[in-house]
Amino acid sequence: MKLHELKNVKGAIHRKKRVGCGEGGGHGKTSGRGGKGQTARSGSSIRPGFEGGQMPLYRKLPHRGFNNYNFRVEFPVVNVSDLAALDASIAEINVTVLVDAGLIRGGSKAVKVLGNGEITRAIKVTAAKFSESAKAKIEAAGGQAIIAA
Repeated sequence: MKLHELKNVKGAIHRKKRVGCGEGGGHGKTSGRGGKGQTARSGSSIRPGFEGGQMPLYRKLPHRGFNNYNFRVEFPVVNVSDLAALDASIAEINVTVLVDAGLIRGGSKAVKVLGNGEITRAIKVTAAKFSESAKAKIEAAGGQAIIAA
């Protein structure tokens, strides 16, 4: 199969809907836009939540409290089993080693290590955060869990 031999599946191509060409076509008179008014006009769009000038619901309801969503800090996560699967010649693991191994994305500056899986060899892991179980497993194997500043 070559690019110039590709064909669309049956039913993938439709005729253009011709509106305003008489009632026989099924889209005559108002051209599928309903009656008169703002939504029947061309170029008109009403933003979501607009209630025709009536005070919208989102302005009627009280807004209270604080939401941390905009200020959150998200860390890419790596499990202990991922660290164990890395090359045995690597004694020190940090963000750059994890990026090179393809475990986290290139733009990452910090990482969190979680405790899923087992590790048997002693490694020195530098990361922004560790779960309690991950720290315990790394140290039980004779390694070090160092929190990066």
